[in-house]
Amino acid sequence: MRIIHTDKAPAAVGPYSQAVVTGGLVFTSGQIAIDPADNTVKAVTIQEQTERVCLNLKAVLEAAGSGPDRVVKTVCFLADMGDFAAFNAVYAKYFPSLPARSCVAVKDLPKGVLVEVECVAEV
Repeated sequence: MRIIHTDKAPAAVGPYSQAVVTGGLVFTSGQIAIDPADNTVKAVTIQEQTERVCLNLKAVLEAAGSGPDRVVKTVCFLADMGDFAAFNAVYAKYFPSLPARSCVAVKDLPKGVLVEVECVAEV
């Protein structure tokens, strides 16, 4: 097992890793719209936050020797299912290979963000 860390994505805000590689797969922790430059949430809209989340995931995947094109499964958490279409419009730019996906609405997300995404990808 190999622990992944990159300064190009936000540092973990708890006792976990950005990602773990094992068995030829990388398992990312959920990413939210934290800007790694200063560890703050600047994005306001669902589109802006989804963009930041996808950039954070891309950075973690690349640090693990993978990329968005190698993602086999995503799990997406939305604070409001009313944001589903807007979320999908941005998400589709980053995952054109159409990985398997679950997308659910949740009551709250860390730091009051609107979206969190985790994924599993081939290395």
